[in-house]
Amino acid sequence: MTIHPQGWRKSSRSGQRTSCVEVGRIADGAAVRDTKDRSAGYFTTTGAQWAAFIGAVKAEKFD
Repeated sequence: MTIHPQGWRKSSRSGQRTSCVEVGRIADGAAVRDTKDRSAGYFTTTGAQWAAFIGAVKAEKFD
């Protein structure tokens, strides 16, 4: 089965920078790709994995 992410977007905090990631919606989670090399593909996460990642970012676990 082929997954076709929809609604690719990057953070508004990225401004005009080109070295960012974009996130697309999939049925149960997210797809992530590099804006510098979109043709390289993307990886996917489940909804639970994505929620855990976003929670860790908001809690500043990666600072």
